[in-house]
Amino acid sequence: MTKNKPNQRMNIIEKFSTFYVDITSMKIDDLEKIYRKDVVFIDPIAHHQGLAAVEMYFERLLSSAKYCQFEISKKLRNGESDATICWTMSYTSSKLNGGTPIHVDGTTILEIEDDMIVYHRDYYDLGQMVYEHLPLFGRLVKTIKRKMA
Repeated sequence: MTKNKPNQRMNIIEKFSTFYVDITSMKIDDLEKIYRKDVVFIDPIAHHQGLAAVEMYFERLLSSAKYCQFEISKKLRNGESDATICWTMSYTSSKLNGGTPIHVDGTTILEIEDDMIVYHRDYYDLGQMVYEHLPLFGRLVKTIKRKMA
């Protein structure tokens, strides 16, 4: 594994942060500017191997989103080639929550080689993102959470 110099790591972290500010206005082809062709991309929804799979995933996700923006709250260095990004995603979907904004807090773990992201892992509450905003099921999820608290 090629190690990155700190300024290279910050360069890709800044590219990543800028890219995710408003992903509904990005071009799918722009993913190749931050992700290597053999990238591993994992989130609570799915596991994707390779840039082509990640591009298809983004196309599907963004097709139903009216907007999707990220506010980056922290960028943490973890050694020479790792980073942790804390964020809040705000999005609207015609299929969820009556089209009103949904806010989801999350964290991304990145592994970086040669100024490109080779591993991307998102951690967030899928209930906060989807389940709580579904008719009937959302009420059930909220009731269960309230009873467990």
